[in-house]
Amino acid sequence: MTTRGRGAAAAMLAVGLVLGPVGAGYAGDGPAPAPPAPGVTVPVPAPVPAPTPASGEFVQLTPAVARQLDEAVREVMAEAKVPGVLVSVSAPGKGAYVRSFGIADKATGAPMTPNLNMRIGSVTKTFTVTALLRLVDEGRIGLDDPIGKYVEGVPNGDRITLRELAGMRSGLFNYSADEGFFKALTSDPYRSFTPQELLAYSFKHPVLFEPGAEFSYCNTNLILLGLVVEKVSGDPLADYIAREVVKPAGLAHTLFPVGAEFPSPHAHGYTNQTASGKTEDATDWNPSWGWAAGAMISDLSDLRSWARTLATGTLLTPATQAERLKVVPALPGAGYGLGIFNVQGWIGHNGSLPGYGSLSVYLPEPQATMVVLLNTDIAHQGNEPSTLFGKAITEIVSPGHVFSLPAQPGQ
Repeated sequence: MTTRGRGAAAAMLAVGLVLGPVGAGYAGDGPAPAPPAPGVTVPVPAPVPAPTPASGEFVQLTPAVARQLDEAVREVMAEAKVPGVLVSVSAPGKGAYVRSFGIADKATGAPMTPNLNMRIGSVTKTFTVTALLRLVDEGRIGLDDPIGKYVEGVPNGDRITLRELAGMRSGLFNYSADEGFFKALTSDPYRSFTPQELLAYSFKHPVLFEPGAEFSYCNTNLILLGLVVEKVSGDPLADYIAREVVKPAGLAHTLFPVGAEFPSPHAHGYTNQTASGKTEDATDWNPSWGWAAGAMISDLSDLRSWARTLATGTLLTPATQAERLKVVPALPGAGYGLGIFNVQGWIGHNGSLPGYGSLSVYLPEPQATMVVLLNTDIAHQGNEPSTLFGKAITEIVSPGHVFSLPAQPGQ
């Protein structure tokens, strides 16, 4: 989902769910500088275990299939006007497809290469929730603890649980959909936001619904969970995630920046989520506004590994992973668990942050991974561009499990 504030549907698959206005799910998919609208909400029935794909169908990644994939990726690039994209698709016994397309820097014409660092938007949510669940496994917190036990001043804080925050069922207003936040961000995208400033944009709005009643993608939830991790662990969130999630997962090029730092080599990113609505280079914008919901950086190789780790629960106890994978309907063909989604059997998250889009997912039966990283977040006909690539790729490699999210009207 993305960190954007504009549509829950787009967000859900963008940053894995978009952050909100900017990429962690940014606001501003369209040319106008208007703030994003709150995400769609749907009634939430009782959670059910994540479905197991009915078929292990996954094609052999032969040279002929690779040529099909090349053509499909280039078609999406041309249609959605994406400058550059990185793709990795693989499964045991089926081979691997790793490609880079297009340019990493419009100014110099430098090409995309598979080793580039990229901002990953709402895929960050998978790391934050994993950090939270590690504390659950240690018995230091409980999923059904109220958020008010850890953070003061939260509307309905005595009744909203950590589980409801991680599952996007809190009813809190998404700070990235606040008009004042959008104006503050786009007027100075290099500024730093504190978690408390972000929460203030949310808490001035009434709650949207009773805790647990509906699904509504919301970056506010992740900011609160980040604060819980900090309070219980005693460490800054970036340090805790580095030590307890990134390191044990064996990820060498994944980090939670404390400012606007962006390790080289990296691609330049392009967005129209700007004050003027014109496309700008957002490479060095400060991602602090996304914090626990969308600020992290990674690369193609690390996310390929992380997709499997996340979906199989390597860092968690089986019982906690089972809780994570209990999904509730969120969009047609898609369900959301605890900081993770299941789209037609593909488990993982997407992300969108000004200038960047990401998708990191895993299909359990064939043990297949798919990672897509691109250097724009500009939507095409209401669709997150990462979703367009995911759909085009899976129509070829897993026709029984086509990754698809509906476009949102007016996006």
